[in-house]
Amino acid sequence: MTRRQFLATTAVALAAAASATRHGTVRAAQRRPLKKGIMWATIGLPGSVRDKMAAVKNAGFDGVEMMSHMDVDEVKAARDATGLAIPSVCGAHHWSKPLSHPDPRIRREGIEALERTLRDAHAYGATSVLLVPAVVNKEVSYDQAWQRSQEAIQQVLPLAAELKIRIAIENVWNHFLLSPLEAARYVDQFESPWIGWHFDCGNILNYGWPEQWIRILGRRICKVHIKEFSRKKRDAEGLWKGFDVALLEGDNDWPAIMHALDEVGYQDWVITEQGGADNPDGLRDLARRVDQILAL
Repeated sequence: MTRRQFLATTAVALAAAASATRHGTVRAAQRRPLKKGIMWATIGLPGSVRDKMAAVKNAGFDGVEMMSHMDVDEVKAARDATGLAIPSVCGAHHWSKPLSHPDPRIRREGIEALERTLRDAHAYGATSVLLVPAVVNKEVSYDQAWQRSQEAIQQVLPLAAELKIRIAIENVWNHFLLSPLEAARYVDQFESPWIGWHFDCGNILNYGWPEQWIRILGRRICKVHIKEFSRKKRDAEGLWKGFDVALLEGDNDWPAIMHALDEVGYQDWVITEQGGADNPDGLRDLARRVDQILAL
């Protein structure tokens, strides 16, 4: 190849790449080493665990965030049959048996549920579990939620270290850990590599900006939930209606979010927790929209 031919070929390639970027056709895998998953609880298709996981695979997802306390053998068989990964396990009982509950017996049951979640994650090959650590309400004060949940998690950290599974705290509407500085402090007080953060982009929009939280939490982030929220629908139709919007059609500034993840060096999974996964077309649309977000 002559120098002139080389320059001409390179110019054409660069122009094609620029055009692909402008039209959003560059796949995320070409830009970021992130795999995309979906949360099990959002999959509304009928059928067995294997049927649902096959549909997830066919839609283009790489993995599933399972719930705890399922039939482990059935889940493993479906995982192996479909080739999907299970990067994370969400606790099934942290709302009904919170680690901040006034009753020590309920807190003990919550600790046992977290231990079971960790063992499920180990069986599936997951690297983290999702935990809602506490709930603040009229009966449980903020400082009580902090102290009780930290004491409970401290009891479970040796098991997390043994299994090499991180406990990832999620930001939810539980009136607790309402700022990124406080969230970082909560994690850091454990002084353990086996606790981190499961960051939810949609939940934050009710009281903050995801890109700001990401930059402050940084390397503490274990997993990311891709979820949309509309402040406009919240204000016009009610709080929970804010989630009734498709990915890329709410108030998340996805380019800013993805750039913030790049800045903190995040290279793990993004897991969508979004409505619309109740049929094969809906699953494919979700996968396509996540790809568009990852390519921003």
